[in-house]
Amino acid sequence: MSGAWTVRAVLEWTAGHLNEAGSDTGRLDAELLLAHALGVERLQLYLDPDRPLDQTERDAYRELVRARAKGAPVAHLLGEREFWSLPLRVTADTLIPRPDTEVVVERALELLPVEGGTRALDLGTGTGCIPAALASERPELRVDAVEAGSEAAAVAADNMERLGLAERVTVQTGSWFEPVAGETYHLIVANPPYVPEADPHLTAGDVAAEPREALAAGPEGLDAYRVLVPGAPAHLVPGGWLVVEIGWDQGEAVAALFEANGFTEVAVHRDYGGRDRVVEGRWPGTGA
Repeated sequence: MSGAWTVRAVLEWTAGHLNEAGSDTGRLDAELLLAHALGVERLQLYLDPDRPLDQTERDAYRELVRARAKGAPVAHLLGEREFWSLPLRVTADTLIPRPDTEVVVERALELLPVEGGTRALDLGTGTGCIPAALASERPELRVDAVEAGSEAAAVAADNMERLGLAERVTVQTGSWFEPVAGETYHLIVANPPYVPEADPHLTAGDVAAEPREALAAGPEGLDAYRVLVPGAPAHLVPGGWLVVEIGWDQGEAVAALFEANGFTEVAVHRDYGGRDRVVEGRWPGTGA
């Protein structure tokens, strides 16, 4: 880049550069990275657009832009992603929280009873975004959050500490229901792996830099549901709910799996883009 390194000029140049490098969000990327390099909020970039960058700021920003142009996710470069208005630490060991997952939170809050002693379980918690959102909205709620990867579990536990939720959200390491044997809950939520293992999206964009085990689940993307749905009734109180995130074309298949395992009031809900995103079902209880 030639000319003066002002906030305005840097943003304009970087947005074009990142778009040419393959980003679909070049302008947003440029703003987030520059705000991070300068240690300010994004709004400040527009309040002082003619502010020049000093050499240290230019060097720091240049490194961030170079990494982003090579495909590094912005969330990894910032070390953080906002979800449900909560700042969450993100690393290469975790799935990056996405807005569509907020539909899971919305449905869970709608279904959770408002009473003392309410318990929820989040399976495959990653950053802990879902239990953090639920606990931030429901002070009476206690959540167990299970994560198979020890590194990701450490990130989730750190997020609970940073958000002041560690006393109500317990992060455990293990595979699916194993760490919570014998426990029952009013609600079970999960954003499990659901991408078919041969899907080309696994090697494109930010997804290529995320842990594959948090994304891919067999040839149809349904392997995780075949464990979660049959296993959930043993951990739900009568009348409890199972709420899971799904891929855009999996609503019918996952809903059928719910029904085959005795769930009632099964429903599919869409995300903000109008695509199937969540399946929920109520466990009526043994013998119902």
